[in-house]
Order: sequence, then structure tokens, then C-alpha cells
Amino acid sequence: MIFAQNVTRSFKTRTTLTTADQTTINTYILVASMDSENGKSADTSGISWYNLSSVQVGLITSGSLYGALIGSILAFNVADFLGRRKELILSSLTYLVGALITAFAPNFVVLVIGRVIYGIGIGLAMHAAPMYIAETAPSQIRGLLISLKEFFIVLGMLLGYIAGSLLVDSVSGWRFTYGISSPLSFIMGIGMWWLPPSPRWILLQAIQGKGDMQGLKDSAITCLCRLRGEAIGDSASHKVDEILLELSEIREEREPALAEIFQGKCLKALQIGGGLVVFQQITGQPSVLYYATTIFQSAGFSAASDATKVSVLLGFLKLVMTGVAVLVVDRLGRRPLLLGGVSGIVISLFCLGSYYTFLGNIPALAVAALLIYVGCYQLSFGPIGWLMISEVFPLRLRGRGLSIAVLLNFGANALVTFAFSPLEELVGAGVLFYMFGGIAVLSLIFIFFIVPETKGLSLEEIEAKLL
Repeated sequence: MIFAQNVTRSFKTRTTLTTADQTTINTYILVASMDSENGKSADTSGISWYNLSSVQVGLITSGSLYGALIGSILAFNVADFLGRRKELILSSLTYLVGALITAFAPNFVVLVIGRVIYGIGIGLAMHAAPMYIAETAPSQIRGLLISLKEFFIVLGMLLGYIAGSLLVDSVSGWRFTYGISSPLSFIMGIGMWWLPPSPRWILLQAIQGKGDMQGLKDSAITCLCRLRGEAIGDSASHKVDEILLELSEIREEREPALAEIFQGKCLKALQIGGGLVVFQQITGQPSVLYYATTIFQSAGFSAASDATKVSVLLGFLKLVMTGVAVLVVDRLGRRPLLLGGVSGIVISLFCLGSYYTFLGNIPALAVAALLIYVGCYQLSFGPIGWLMISEVFPLRLRGRGLSIAVLLNFGANALVTFAFSPLEELVGAGVLFYMFGGIAVLSLIFIFFIVPETKGLSLEEIEAKLL
């Protein structure tokens, strides 16, 4: 289908850029090349300020996360004004500027500034991309296309890990790793410039009186034909009329007030989407992988002596399992994948807790639990969390609602990341994994009682029937 090819082609570039930054591989390269104890740092770093403190390394690591939080806040006000397509073009520009500043940074301060600017692009892109895909995709394959976003995110992670392993001993290798995203971000911007705006966003502008009704309607028909290609045939006009009718029936014609986000249908959507993306993080996702190298080393895997080789292995597993989710999400539905995957997460976390508490002589248990966790996460929270938040918010409040959900996601990520080391020191790894396991049980209960099934429903039907 022409539509699927167009969307996939454009977002393949976007998601690869986003996730290569979200992973820690770039910081790993930087630290490796600047490590004053390896005897080569002055040569391989290519700079005079290589001897960074742990606080400075932490700022580099978290700089993009702070930027993503800023981007999520900015998206709250600009999303509906700019539209999904222009927001993605803006994010590509921010990626480009941030990547160039970081790659050519003459000192530490400029490096952190570049990371923050790049992170703003992450926040904007992670907000606009699922909205754009959801609003332009046919309901029959909406889950597949939005899940492909996660697939290419994981592909970006894998490519980042591989690049890291190749460049870690190169002189100024960290500059190349950061800078490689600049031409890709340019390609992303060109790709989004070529794609049309979201027809649903155009129709929302029409019924809210932000332009000539007939002119905007004709523009929506043209955009829909470009997105769906020959598959839409002569039914584009009829489809646009259906969307207009459904939007009018659910009273989308009024400008949303800020208080409405926490009322009625949007509040229920916020509970569903916000709950999923928060549980996505507080079930230990940023922390479990912290132990990957140690777990593999304890099991006797020689490749685990190199953290980048472990990352490549886990990245490949994540890619395969995400591919499985992409293939089955529109056939099995969202709830079965969430319930099955999170059940596996619960089991794996309690196994890891037991390993670090009283089963330390069975390293195979820890390896199996780690692999199960990674696989089950990519079947459930990984792709389905982002899919659900793109589906459940009412159109009139979708931009603002999604910005809050993205902000919650990055905020929860920051909380878990920063609280992990103090909690580990306070209660120990075993108890910490048991805590994550308990939270995962709560998330399973939340999914069973709160999260609806959206498979096969149009976005307007989801709003009318499920909220």
C-alpha cells in the first residue's frame, strides 16, 4: 500500500535518530575515550578537557532527557497551532542544530547545551510522530504502522550499539557518533516536508472556524488521496464527510479550555495513556538493563567483558521481539499483548529479585530472566504504550493530552534513573527488583480493569464508544 510505504519511509529515519540518542551508547563512547585511567584518553578523545568528573558525565548522559522534558512542555502549546507535520519538521531542525553543536563542541558547556537542544527534538518528535501516524493510518493497520515506529526505534538502538563498538577506540570517535545524526535529521526534515498534513487536523481546523470550510475540506481530500494512494479510489470525499460528521457529533467545534484536559473523556484518556507510559518506566525498564553486563559475566559469557557486545545482543533480541509485536498487534489486539507481555515482566522481575537475594549460585536464572524481561517488554509496554496514547485522546485535545503523556513518560524515566542508585544502595538489588515486580503486578491489574481494546476501531469510534 502506497500509504504504508510513504509513512514507513519517512518515520524510519525519524525513529532511528530519536533512539540512537535515547540509548547510552554515545555517552559510553565519550566516557571510554575520555577515561583518564585507560592510558589512552588524551590521544583517543582528541580534546584537552577529557578528564570529566562523574557529575559532568551525568550531565552529558541526562542532557537529552532534560531537553526532552522541555520539548514535551513546548509541545503542549505548539502542537495544535503548528500541526503534526510542521512539529516534526521543527523537531528535525532541532535534531540538526543539536547534533552539530554537540559534534563540534569546543568545551564541556557547549557539549551539554547541544545535548539539551537535541533532547528538545526528541520531546517534539515523540509527541508528534504517533499522532501523525494514528491520524493518517487506516484503522485496520494503524497498530502495525505505529508499532513500526517502535521497531525502527529499536533498530536505531542496535545501529547505535554497533557504531559504538566500532568507534570506541577511534580518535574523537564520540564526535563522529554524535555528528552522524545531522545528515539523517536533514533527510527527516525533507521527508516530512514532502508528506502532507494530517487530514483530521485540517478538518479540526475547519469545524473550529479557522479557515474556509470548503477550502479546508478540499485540502483534506487532497491530503487523504496522497496518503492512501490508489487504495482510496473515489471514496476520499465520502471518508472526509464521515470524519466531519463524527467530529460534529462529538462536539469538536469548540476551542478546548485548559481545564477540559482533566475532565470527562480526556481525563479518562489521560488515565489510560498516562498510566501506561508511567508504568512503562517504573516497572524498571531503565534499570534492568543496567545489570545486563554483570549478569552475562556471572554466567560465563566471554563476550560480556565488553559492554557494547552485550548491548548488541540485547538490541538484536529487542528488534526481533518488536518485529513480532508489529506483525500481530492488529490481529491479536492491544490488550492480549499487554496482559501477556506484562505477565512475563512480572515473572522475570521476581526471578531477578530471587537471584540477587538467595539464588546467586544459579546465574542461568538471571540470564533467562533478563532475556524474558527484554522480550516481554518489547511485546507489550514498548510498542503498545505509544500506540495506545496515540489512539485514546479526543482529537480536539489530542495535542495537549499527548504532550502531558509524553511529559509523564520522560518524567518517570528521569525519576527511575536518578533514584535507582540510591535505592540500590539502601535496600539492595534483590529487594529493588522485588519492588519493581510488585509495581508490575499493579500495572497488570491496571491494564485488566482500565485499558480498553481499540483494535479495528476508527479514532472517532474510540472516542464515542470507549471514553
